[in-house]
Amino acid sequence: MVSQSTNHVLWHFTLTIFIVILFNPKLSYAEQSKLMDLNTNMIDHCWRQNPEWRRHRQQIATCSIGYVGKMTNNIGKELIHYKVTDPNDDPINPKFGTLRYGASVIQGKVWITFQKNMNIRLVKPLLISSFTTIDGRGVNIHIANNACLMIFKATNIIIHSIRIHHCKAQSPGMVMGPNGKVIHLGPVDGDAIRLITASKIWIDHNTLYNCEDGLLDVTRGSSNVTISNNWFREQDKVMLLGHDDGYVRDRNMKVTVVYNHFGPNCNQRMPRIRHGYAHVANNLYLGWVQYAIGGSMGPSLKSEANLFIAPKVGSKEVTWRNVGKTNGNQWEFHSVRDGFENGASFAVTEGGRVPKPNYSKEQSFKVVNVKYVRSLTRSSGAFQCSKTFIC
Repeated sequence: MVSQSTNHVLWHFTLTIFIVILFNPKLSYAEQSKLMDLNTNMIDHCWRQNPEWRRHRQQIATCSIGYVGKMTNNIGKELIHYKVTDPNDDPINPKFGTLRYGASVIQGKVWITFQKNMNIRLVKPLLISSFTTIDGRGVNIHIANNACLMIFKATNIIIHSIRIHHCKAQSPGMVMGPNGKVIHLGPVDGDAIRLITASKIWIDHNTLYNCEDGLLDVTRGSSNVTISNNWFREQDKVMLLGHDDGYVRDRNMKVTVVYNHFGPNCNQRMPRIRHGYAHVANNLYLGWVQYAIGGSMGPSLKSEANLFIAPKVGSKEVTWRNVGKTNGNQWEFHSVRDGFENGASFAVTEGGRVPKPNYSKEQSFKVVNVKYVRSLTRSSGAFQCSKTFIC
């Protein structure tokens, strides 16, 4: 865990900056930016430097990195701007102004924002249509205390700056599908966000915690996913990549996990990988109970410049492998330039090559030195941007 002395120094440093800005309202935006050191990571640098970001929200579609690529298919002349004004939910006949109407009923390129702070209790899981962006920046949006989000056979979706928590399992029932038509949906386990046969999905700057099953599942052939800048906390099973041991289509799964903050009080699956490949880079791991990164069915992993802070008591080992009927020597679990504190250790695959992400030009990004991970991840999770302070 981070030492009390380190926390004390960071807190006083942050408080000092806050006071300087608060009592110097005439500071220019450039001066505020310099004080707050917004150049924390490549994604945030792309849009948070712009003082007029509210007028140019769609700029963020050009800021994604990793396997999702750029999200420029979500913007353009045909873009529909939709504002959520009503926190209520009707899973079969959504009303105009509700989140479900914008995310499930409207088809085409939809950019969803919110009129004000909201607590949304979904009656049934929200099935999000292709080419939809849910943008919670500037307000405080909670989706909590019942059903949560599902991306089912959809593509080109952004979920940004939402607090998703206390999600509960759901019985089968009728719900508005991602194609604008009512469908029958089977039982749902209680995940914050579940991907099923989905592609080009970007999940950025959300806060997820305390859900009945897991926080994020990427399953059943889903691929080309980037999970970035999120805060995962207070959870047993955090992130699952790959449906089950028998679902071989997940061998084609490619996921980037970057700039996330895991913890406190996370037990396991950060992530657990089946079959596919994950590039896990520049994340902060604030302890675990069973393990941080694990897998089964011969997955491949490149763990690069992450900071693993082992718990004071319990398991210090980062990884877990369920070899089962597979040959554990055929696995590729590699650690490159990772940092380890409090006795953390990483059991790497012996021999073989370090698997490369093989990113295209638009997917690629620079993985920075692990000593900067605390700075890179200090803004992880959903945030509220005010008119007087930079986002």
